[in-house]
Amino acid sequence: MLCLRNIYAFALRRCQFRTLSSDTLLSQLNSCTTEDQVFDLVGKNKAKLSEKHVGSAISLLWKFQKEKSQLLRNIDYVKNHSQFLTLRILAENKIEFMDNDLLVDTLYNVLRFTVEAHDSLVEELVMEAWRRLERFSLPTLSKFAMCLNEQQIYASPLTGKIADIVNVNLDSIQDTRVLSVLMINISGVISQSFRERLIQKAELLLETVNFIHFNHARRMVQFLRNVRLTYRPLLEKCNKVFLENPSQLDLENISLILGLYQSLQFNNTEFRLVIKQKLTETIDDCNNPMSFTKLFAALGPMAGPEVRERLIATALLMVEEFNCHQALVVVETMEEMECRNSHLIKKIASLLHKYLDKYKPVELAKITQALVLLHCQNAELYTKLRRLVVGYLQVNVIPSDISMLTRVLSMLPSSQVDEVVINRVDAILPQCNLSDLNAFATALVRWVRHDQSHQQSTSGPGAKLLQKLSNCGHQRLQKASDMDLLLEELRYISGEWFEEILVEETMNTCQRLMDQITWMNVLEFSSFFVKTNYRSTPLLDRIASVAVQHISKIHPSGTYAILLPFTIMNYDPPQSEEFFETCIQHFSSHLGCFEPHLLVLLGYSLAVAEYFPPALINAIFNVDFLAKLDAQLETLPDSLNWRVRLRLMELNRAVCLECPEFQIPWFHERYCQQMQRKGNGSTNTAQQQIHRMLGEILGGSQNAKVSVLTPYYYGIDFECILDKNKKPLPYMDQSIVLADLVQWGPDIQLLGKKGLPPGAQRIAVEFLDSKAFCKNSYHLKGDTAMKKRHLEILGYQVVQIPHFEWNSMELSSKDAWMEYLKKNIFETN
Repeated sequence: MLCLRNIYAFALRRCQFRTLSSDTLLSQLNSCTTEDQVFDLVGKNKAKLSEKHVGSAISLLWKFQKEKSQLLRNIDYVKNHSQFLTLRILAENKIEFMDNDLLVDTLYNVLRFTVEAHDSLVEELVMEAWRRLERFSLPTLSKFAMCLNEQQIYASPLTGKIADIVNVNLDSIQDTRVLSVLMINISGVISQSFRERLIQKAELLLETVNFIHFNHARRMVQFLRNVRLTYRPLLEKCNKVFLENPSQLDLENISLILGLYQSLQFNNTEFRLVIKQKLTETIDDCNNPMSFTKLFAALGPMAGPEVRERLIATALLMVEEFNCHQALVVVETMEEMECRNSHLIKKIASLLHKYLDKYKPVELAKITQALVLLHCQNAELYTKLRRLVVGYLQVNVIPSDISMLTRVLSMLPSSQVDEVVINRVDAILPQCNLSDLNAFATALVRWVRHDQSHQQSTSGPGAKLLQKLSNCGHQRLQKASDMDLLLEELRYISGEWFEEILVEETMNTCQRLMDQITWMNVLEFSSFFVKTNYRSTPLLDRIASVAVQHISKIHPSGTYAILLPFTIMNYDPPQSEEFFETCIQHFSSHLGCFEPHLLVLLGYSLAVAEYFPPALINAIFNVDFLAKLDAQLETLPDSLNWRVRLRLMELNRAVCLECPEFQIPWFHERYCQQMQRKGNGSTNTAQQQIHRMLGEILGGSQNAKVSVLTPYYYGIDFECILDKNKKPLPYMDQSIVLADLVQWGPDIQLLGKKGLPPGAQRIAVEFLDSKAFCKNSYHLKGDTAMKKRHLEILGYQVVQIPHFEWNSMELSSKDAWMEYLKKNIFETN
């Protein structure tokens, strides 16, 4: 017993000595202030270094790098230093002695120095971590998940195991950092139900935690981008965090967030106005290519004319200094800005030509699209682009990449169908989804039209492949069994081929799967449905049914997407009043959560359907709201800006005509005059025919007016006036001459009779082309029906001439056309 006691005492003294010695070495490490001091200490104490010393040394080396600016960091120097190699060897030999936190910290820090994923140290650290996974604390687990993500291990069994652990322990997570890191790193392996639980947990923490770090909210937005879900409640909460931390909104973070928002098609006026101001203030400070490129990409698309000119002028001065990545960013932004500065276009094209061999296929696709849309004239550049794209096309085996390359190849000037391309596309058709097939068809249609040798041929290689594409598209639709997967494939499909060849089969498939339309996908389905211009009453009824049953689960702003198909296609579902009132009640108490432009679009959409909710109308026609709208429109793309201004005018007109009790003034006089000056007065063949025949029917051209402008600036094709005996009255008759049609007077209900003899009637004759109808229906679309309604309020008798009647076999002679016009003008009550 005494012998054992002595041995124990000796071991204890040895242990105490080692601890004291270790502490001394650790203190020496912690007192180092440069990398060289650390390396010197490591070199002198190789034999004494424990796993803790090794981990501390590597951690300290990364700490020094973090404290330096990006430009001053010397990662390569550290990575290639002989003593760093010593640390890596020691770390690999001591992995089994590391505790869990040290193990993951070492992996994290080693990766900071760009040590490759296939390095033996990294591999051993990952394998040991996998063995201990169940024993990791949640913070350690989140850090390890981040390390896997950096190694591009997105969907491995290991990532799945981490997701399982998170799923079991989700309720216990109270740290937004831990949750946000885990969310983005397991996003590729989670189910839909697990995704919903993660989002709910994120929302809960954002609502209950006192302080939310800027980066934690950013990661949550990144998670939504990863799972491709625009979940507005979480986005709005994260956006609030960004706005509450303006000091964090530097150029780097603004660029990141804008990119995420763009991917999610999320827009917030307050955020855009704040960052617009911040970015404008930093213009003078962005005097190097790296910072200026980020500024140009973030600010350019939302800048006003003066700031745009400043940015373009700076880009011209700096263009020669851009590297290949910066040149790509600038040309993409120029495309988004619709830049027309020929000098900058020429310079950036020349620079891209120089870097062309350095770009990946997807980057070449972006460059091609941007240059074509910018109307760049550089034949030599396009020739090289074509050669590179064809080269990549020949060796690529991924269907989405091949479809992308084929699409951009067809955009190049003087591009003709190539047998190599035809064979490449033909070989992968069985693997293609609907989006790929649509891209191929769009390219082939373009080629066939430009290739004179095959223009009239149905047996050429292009025409044969088009037939194969159509067959593949129909077969894929017929086999579809999952609505969500189908919507994923249809998300970006558009164009003539889809509308002519696949839209009917697509609607049949959607009807077959319509029980799978739920509150979770109804917004996406409605958005797709509107694009088809195809009137399917069973699908419209399904949308209405889902909306009425689950309206409380749908974000208030989503009601616009739900209502749009019904107002555009002029369709009232069963229990129409219940459907519209349910939607109106849902958003009426949440008008503040709408972006200004979306509120205008919603108001117009409802006006088309003859709904004018007082809360909505009063919210829009309010001085403060209109000022906010003006500010927002300055940050939106020109096309959307133009559309929203037009819809505001049309809503203003509808309210004045249909709801005078609101006492909303007409304040779009100047806007309409400007639009009228910009418009063109072109007429089609049918309108010219009708004009000539009206002159004959009415007894002379003086009895009909062409391209008439009514009060409130409706344009109508033809106008004539009939007396009480249905006889035409000439416009030269001074008793009915109108010096200015827009000055008819304030009494809206009597406008049509003002200045006319008793019993006389104004007739508006309108030719309706295919745009006035849905693709598969002769039912009037909503905007055309509203125009008819408004013209009748203005006192017109409206004669509408549908294109399918005018161009029918029944009306194939002049006499038939004349009789048709007489019947509609003189016999209609």
